Amino acid sequence: MTAALIRSATEDDVSAILDIYNHAILNSTATFDIEPQTPAEKRAWLRETAFPYVVLAAEREREVVGWACLRPFRQKAAYRFTAEDSVYARGDCLGQGIGSLLMKPLLEAAAANGFRTVIAGIAGNNPASVRLHKRFGFETIGIEREVGYKFERWIDVTWMQKMLG
Repeated sequence: MTAALIRSATEDDVSAILDIYNHAILNSTATFDIEPQTPAEKRAWLRETAFPYVVLAAEREREVVGWACLRPFRQKAAYRFTAEDSVYARGDCLGQGIGSLLMKPLLEAAAANGFRTVIAGIAGNNPASVRLHKRFGFETIGIEREVGYKFERWIDVTWMQKMLG
């Protein structure tokens, strides 16, 4: 595992976060977005992800090498104590433990900010993300079959959940 500074993301990080995310859009099924996002869209996303939600950045040698966030699981008020997580590492940093470094403070923030549970929707064949979430106590709660279509194929989503406190 490579050491990295984990901190709250700022607008200065948007370009690096955008590069990481757009790479995932264009090259993986980790997200169901199919068109790259713009800097303006990602800046708005960062501003919208305000308390009790968070965006964390993993920084190594003054470069953002990964990011994670807690976002609303659903918009209805009854879901206000549930957050959905996302964890991404830069392509050249995959398998270097960046996700694990981000997950611990992400879950700590979720608990501190009053969430009861965190949900992970893991798209496609992504055993590394499933392993990461299991390592931090998430349990598989279901699989939605062929709910996404990307790269000319149908994609399942595995849902995992961690109860907090």
